[in-house]
Amino acid sequence: MEKRLKKTNSRYVIQLATIFLGFIIFGFSENIKGPAIPRIQIDFMLDESQIGTLLSLNALGYLIACSFTNALTRWWGIKIVSSLSFGAMILSGVFIYLSRSYPAFSASYFFMYIGNGMLEIALAILGARIFVKNTGTMMNLAHGFYGLSSTVAPMIATGFMSASLFGHPLDWRGMYLLMLSLSVLPMIFALCGTFPGDQLSHEERVPLKTLLRDRVLWFTVLILSFGVVSELAVGGWLVNFLEKAYGWEPVKASGMLSGFFLCFTLARLLLGPVTDKIGFTLSLVIFPAFSAVCTFAAIAGGESFAFLFAAAGIGVAMIYPTVMAFIAKRFPGGSDTAITFTVTLMGVGSVIGNYLIGGVIEGAKAIFGGETETGLLRGLQAGYGFIGLCAAVCAVCSVVLYRSLKKRNELI
Repeated sequence: MEKRLKKTNSRYVIQLATIFLGFIIFGFSENIKGPAIPRIQIDFMLDESQIGTLLSLNALGYLIACSFTNALTRWWGIKIVSSLSFGAMILSGVFIYLSRSYPAFSASYFFMYIGNGMLEIALAILGARIFVKNTGTMMNLAHGFYGLSSTVAPMIATGFMSASLFGHPLDWRGMYLLMLSLSVLPMIFALCGTFPGDQLSHEERVPLKTLLRDRVLWFTVLILSFGVVSELAVGGWLVNFLEKAYGWEPVKASGMLSGFFLCFTLARLLLGPVTDKIGFTLSLVIFPAFSAVCTFAAIAGGESFAFLFAAAGIGVAMIYPTVMAFIAKRFPGGSDTAITFTVTLMGVGSVIGNYLIGGVIEGAKAIFGGETETGLLRGLQAGYGFIGLCAAVCAVCSVVLYRSLKKRNELI
């Protein structure tokens, strides 16, 4: 019995190491782009609309990966799929480092988001399978490691881009290579571990057709889509906004992004038990609304209220893990399928969202004076306002879901 207990404990430790390190890598890969984008923009002479298009195409790669990862998981198991996702991240870092033209860079970045999408689904499935007790707390704790790496990622990226190795400047290409190569650490744990759920037969899994009849699943799609656009867009646009709207230095702007992810991380590490206590559905009303209020207040208040951009991280942090916890509880026999479906459609929202932000910026600039200082400021404010609007719509959708579930006495 004692040997069996030790074996179970060691297996659980490896599972946790895979998930926690996986989220650290995921946070790095998502949020080192903030300081890198202005340099990429200069190197390839891109405007804001082209940057929006680039991010949308990368989100498309993420979407494509989400669409096939669940099938691969059923065929090969979560162990192989998670290992492949880490390997794809490492390989994409090599491709980015070697890219010297915009088409080559775009293809390499697109491939990185293929790995990102695979990793997203793999980690979500692992969390739903492993965290069967205190689901909200553990989901938020796991995603807190994403926030932890996201907090330091902009500062590390800025430092690496100004550093040299063996007399050669790393720049943004070398920075991507070094950061993505860290994926080898969770890959080792994934290869050494064993994971639950792969032994389930197809008959034991709830089919997608059955899940699609439940209106709740469609509400989770809307909530997650708008919530994640408001989350991920910050990493791509906040540094750009602060540098161009307020003339901040790169280090100062990156520091504000780190502040956002510090609030983001602390919220996930500390507020997970709150979601378990007040319920997942009510949490999805409160936290996105808080993020929207902070974002709109930061824009309206000007530079002196810029700290509210960081405070918005408290609200936006709770959306994704709470939705994952909600799905795990609402669809226990079909969580893999429900997660894949929800995250895949969320990817569609990310594609549209990033494209719209770039388009809103360019459209507002044209209305308020083109490339003048005022035109640029109003354009950036309008684009960032769209990020706040997404958080507000997320909260509204959650209110509708809350009222619907409360009427049926099915609140989670």
